Amino acid sequence: MRVSQAAPVLGRALDLGRRLARTPEWPLAAAVLTAILAMGEVTGVLIGQDTVSVGVDTRYSGSPSLALLLALLATVPLAVVRTRLLAAAVTITVVNYLTLIGSYPPTVGAAIAQATVGYLLARHRTWRAWVPTLLPLAAYIFVATGAPTDERTRAAGMLAVAAIAAVAGSMIRGQAEAAERRAAERAAAGTLLENAARGERARIARELHDVVAHHISMISVQAEVARLTTAGLPALGAERFAAIGDTAREALAAMRRLLGVLREDSETVSSRTPQPGLADVLTLVDESREAGSGGTRIIVSGHVMPLDPGVELTAYRIIQEALTNARRHAPGAAVDVEINYAPDTLHARVRDNGPGMDPDASPASAQTGLGLLGMRERAATVGGQLRAGPTRHGGFQVEVVLPIEPGEQ
Repeated sequence: MRVSQAAPVLGRALDLGRRLARTPEWPLAAAVLTAILAMGEVTGVLIGQDTVSVGVDTRYSGSPSLALLLALLATVPLAVVRTRLLAAAVTITVVNYLTLIGSYPPTVGAAIAQATVGYLLARHRTWRAWVPTLLPLAAYIFVATGAPTDERTRAAGMLAVAAIAAVAGSMIRGQAEAAERRAAERAAAGTLLENAARGERARIARELHDVVAHHISMISVQAEVARLTTAGLPALGAERFAAIGDTAREALAAMRRLLGVLREDSETVSSRTPQPGLADVLTLVDESREAGSGGTRIIVSGHVMPLDPGVELTAYRIIQEALTNARRHAPGAAVDVEINYAPDTLHARVRDNGPGMDPDASPASAQTGLGLLGMRERAATVGGQLRAGPTRHGGFQVEVVLPIEPGEQ
């Protein structure tokens, strides 16, 4: 019955403590409550002493006024733990130690204050800050062997409560720091992906500009040539050809302005060399052979034919990125580059026999995910699809399927 009656009281006390802890004024409230508790405990002992020997405390061997003062000093510093945590902890620890060596049994309020500053120190500081607050209590227990058993027992209880509170605070601090580190790593990985993806998109846009600009320029040139060389062309037809040329030049100028913005947004230096195509994959394979100890071979099947420059550039860049990832994550592994010319699609596959991707890789290895993201974006720009992942027999492969239209012979 007593247990069932005490449970609601304890629950209400814990709920009150949680509500107080959420308020900015909780240090002052804690100082007042513990001070009242400590002073009430000391006063109760003094009132209950032998009434015959008035003015003589049968429990406290020293002055009752000093007992009240020590009880007050052991709790009031809680009011300044927000701004003077270390000073409050030192004061409470010293006062509790003086209480023990002066043969004044520590109060429950003082024990709560000791545990509170120990928890706060462990929550916000390293172990070098909170461990010294436990040493005076431990020294009293193990050194002051002549002290009364009751006082040593109460000191041991205070030490145990303070140590438990400090360990709890230290564990919470460790969990908070680990959560902050994980958040920082995720933010860094996200920033890396975002910045690198932005640069990759800028490079894709520039390369598409180089390809599309050629066709737009040809439209403008052919429209102008047709207007000037077609015999008997009506005036309306000449105006139409002139409008086609003007529209093409405006589109080319707008694309160049967009390219200028992308160049300012990316630190990648634009190259003046011609854009590569599938014929340059042989150079990539040779470079891969020279860079790694494993063998790299190329397998070409189907009817080889010139394709749209955008498709050839996309396939080349995907193969280039896949070979780079293979050298980085599977050094020494054998790599196969397969290119299959189908009637309406181009199949390209790069696979290695290395260990594959590490499922436990840290956020620092986000560059691999970036490479796959860039390859998928490239494939999507020409209406293709890309698949990447481990193979059934080990290793890793990147496979892309691009729709094609035969280029000019």
